[in-house]
Amino acid sequence: MIVNQEQPFDSKTFLGAVGDGRTIQKYRKNSSIFAQGDPADAVFYIQRGEVKLAVVSPRGKEAVIAILSEGFFFGEGCLAGQAVRMASALALTDCSIVRVAKAVMVNVLHAEPEFSETFIAHLLTRNIRIEEDLVDQLFNSSEKRLARVLLLLANFGKESRPEEVIPNISQETLAEMIGTTRSRVSFFLNKFRKLGFIEYNGVIRVHTSLLNVILHD
Repeated sequence: MIVNQEQPFDSKTFLGAVGDGRTIQKYRKNSSIFAQGDPADAVFYIQRGEVKLAVVSPRGKEAVIAILSEGFFFGEGCLAGQAVRMASALALTDCSIVRVAKAVMVNVLHAEPEFSETFIAHLLTRNIRIEEDLVDQLFNSSEKRLARVLLLLANFGKESRPEEVIPNISQETLAEMIGTTRSRVSFFLNKFRKLGFIEYNGVIRVHTSLLNVILHD
C-alpha cells in the first residue's frame, strides 16, 4: 500500500504562489501600495523591486522611515493589532509584491516553525536597523548620515559586493531619509563625487571608500 505523505512546508513556495489568501500584484514605479490611514489587513512581501515607507505629519511634512528591497516584509503592524496603516508604501521601482491576508499570515506563523523563524529573523533585522537609525540621527552629522544611507542602499557588506549601483532615488527622498534639506544632500553628493567616494551621473555608484566618511572623526 502506498502512503501519501504530506509535502513539507516551503517558505519560498508559499511566498511565490497565488492562493489561500495570497495574491501577487505588480506595481509600476511611483505607484501607491497603501496609504497612511488605510485599513491594515494584510502583510506584504517584496519579490522584486524597491519600496519606500514614509510617514506624513499633520502639517504635511514627510519623513522616510525605510527603503526596502527584495526579500523584505512590510505592513506587519496588522499582526500586532494595528487597525490602520501608520505609514504609506510607495513603489520606488517596478515591483512584484505578494499580499498575504492577515488571517492567513497568523495561521501560517502558528503552524509552520520554519516560516516563523524566517519572519522573526526579519523582525529582528528591522528592529536593529531602526535602533541604528535612531543612534545615527541623534549623534551623527548629516554628512555621515547620508554616507551611511548610501552604503545601506548599495547593500554594502552583503554577498561580498563592494560596489553597487543604487536604483534611481531622488535627492528629495535622500533628504527625507536623513532629516536634512535637498541642498545639503546635493552639496554632500558633489563632495563625495569629487573625493572619488561615489560616481554620480543620474544614478549613484557607491565605492567602499565612502566608509571613510563614517569612520573619520
